[in-house]
Formats: sequence, C-alpha cells, structure tokens
Amino acid sequence: MSQFASRHALLLTGALIFLSFNTEVAAQPGHLPVLQNGPASWQHPFGGVFPPVPGSALPVQQDPSRVLIAGRTWHIADLNNPNLKPWARDHLKKDIEEIEKGKIQFTASSSCVPPGTPSFLISGGPFLIVQGRDKVVLIDEAGPVVRHVYLNVPHTPNVKPSWRGESIGWYEGDTLVVDTIGQNNKTVVDRFGTPHSDKLHVVERWRVIDQGLTLRVDIEVDDPDTFYQPWKTYQVYRRTNVPLAEEMCAENNTNLFDYGTPTDNTPDF
Repeated sequence: MSQFASRHALLLTGALIFLSFNTEVAAQPGHLPVLQNGPASWQHPFGGVFPPVPGSALPVQQDPSRVLIAGRTWHIADLNNPNLKPWARDHLKKDIEEIEKGKIQFTASSSCVPPGTPSFLISGGPFLIVQGRDKVVLIDEAGPVVRHVYLNVPHTPNVKPSWRGESIGWYEGDTLVVDTIGQNNKTVVDRFGTPHSDKLHVVERWRVIDQGLTLRVDIEVDDPDTFYQPWKTYQVYRRTNVPLAEEMCAENNTNLFDYGTPTDNTPDF
C-alpha cells in the first residue's frame, strides 16, 4: 500500500472512531430503530437497476431488445418509458448512440464524482450506518462516499445546489425517513444515466426486517421537469461481515476514456 493510501485508510478509520465515540446514539432498542449493530456492514446482493413497484410509474428499465449481462454488456435505457419527458429521452438517446460508437458507459466511480441520490442506493457496498442524536451518517466504501442526514430539522430555505444536496431525516416507528433536495444536475438518477433537474426530490424509508438480517429502503423519486409522474422503487441489502475496504477512484482512466477525471500533474516528491 502506498504512503498516500495508508494515510487515506487511517483518516477513514479515525473518522469512524470519532463518530462512534463522540455522538450520543439515540437509536436504542425499544425506542428508535437500530440500523447498524456491531461491526457487520450491509451489502447489495444484486444491484444495478431500480425495480418497479405495482401501482407506480415505472423507473427507467433495461431495453428489452438488449440483453443485460453483468460485467459484459451495458445498461441501455428503454426509451419507450412513457414517464420520461422529451429532453430526458433525447439525453439518453444521445448517450446510447455514443455507446454504440464504442464509448464506455458513464458511471460516477469512473469519473471520481459523487453518485448523488438515489444513485447512492444502487452501490454494491458494503456500507455502514452511524446513528447519532442529531445526525445519521451513511458511509459507502466506494471513495469513500459519505452522506450526512440531519435529524429533526427543516430544509434550509433556498438550498444551494450541490453534489449530494441536503438530506434531513426523522424516525417514524421502526423507519428512518430521509428527505433529500438541492442536488445539482451533474449527477444521474440511475445506472442508465437518466438525467434530472435541480428540482429532484427523493424520499427514502430505511428499515431493518427479517430479524435484523435485511435492510430495505423504499424510495420515491419526484422531478416534475424530468418525469411526468413521481415513481417508486426499492433496494434490499443483506447483513454481511465483509469489512469496508480501501477503495479510491483509479487514476489513468483517460487511457480508456475521458469523463473529466480529475488529474494532478504535480510530482508527489
């Protein structure tokens, strides 16, 4: 491991220790739900696509004429989705045409940029949840990616758009509700590269089921500039003993493609 990588790992470990010992955990058994028990983490068993929910408008799905084989073919959007507004469909069509010409499909990790929400939820993980009195922190090993959910406070008036937006939350029984607004339009909604406007509004409902072995997140996505109707979906994660590994956006991605990966031409020594 390089000296830089070692420092990165130590910083992440230190951050986790700080959060563990310097927050007053409100989620106690019998009171509020405990979303993270012990060192075990949560991991995605499948990932990649947001499944539809009966009675809801459809999330973007794979083009039925294009077989999706994990690790071998790309996520190609079904442009016949009736919920897409014309500008979003045209955006996806342009991306598909570039892929057909040989361009590698965009992902947040390929460009060293934050994934945004709800894209955060299709990460394979593993990730950890740290519950404090005033804040919940969601930590994915990729990057690492860290989301801060501020509890029992209103949204800031006139939120300035940012990569992760502003997430506030509250507990409803056994469920943590997370409400996110204020994301800039540089992120995408899903693995198909579906764009969004700065009006994107995402509500997530996090709860542990199956005697603590499963974490389910129910999601509602609303963006009146991109979709004709709000749509619902979900993701399911399994408890795992896999620890968070050190994962950083790889340099030299421009050898294959260029999605604006940050570069530093200054020698380290």
